[in-house]
Amino acid sequence: MGRDKALLRLGERTFLEHLAATLDGEVDPLLVVLGHHASEISRQARLPRAAEILRNPDYHLGQLSSLHVALRQLAGRSVQGVLVCLVDHPAVTKQVVRALKNSLLQSKALIAIPTWRGRRGHPVLFSHRLFQELLEAPMEQGARAIVHKHTEEVALVEIEEEGILWDVDRLEDYAALQSRWTSLSRAASEPSGERS
Repeated sequence: MGRDKALLRLGERTFLEHLAATLDGEVDPLLVVLGHHASEISRQARLPRAAEILRNPDYHLGQLSSLHVALRQLAGRSVQGVLVCLVDHPAVTKQVVRALKNSLLQSKALIAIPTWRGRRGHPVLFSHRLFQELLEAPMEQGARAIVHKHTEEVALVEIEEEGILWDVDRLEDYAALQSRWTSLSRAASEPSGERS
């Protein structure tokens, strides 16, 4: 992208601000793990008071290294699981978060993954029973290795929101996301009822 994805705009907020606001009140604790340009991002982002900002000095090792920072912070705390949200998948809503939480609580699954028309998306919710395995997973394979290991214990949660698939890796992805988000925001603000 040539710039920090966390500070890209999604409507009125940055990607990071939108995700943090979505998670605020839905997950506890709310952990934000920053790596590259951590100081600049934490200075610019307006995060909820509940957010705990953590630094990952080993961010160059990949996404799993940031998850390890969060899991170590959770050590000794009583939590049901960890919801892994990637900053380049920002179009997450509270409804998606609630659907994943409900699925994990109501099933015997160890992992809850949202799907849209059968396609897997983000974020992914891991049960606390997998924390040690996540800490021991090969860094080069990431959390995907744990998902593959527990395929029989994955709850696929069908979601009516295509946003779970929207990944921003290139400028074209960002332009497409902005267009989609504008359309969704416009539709959401239209009054309900009969239209002439």
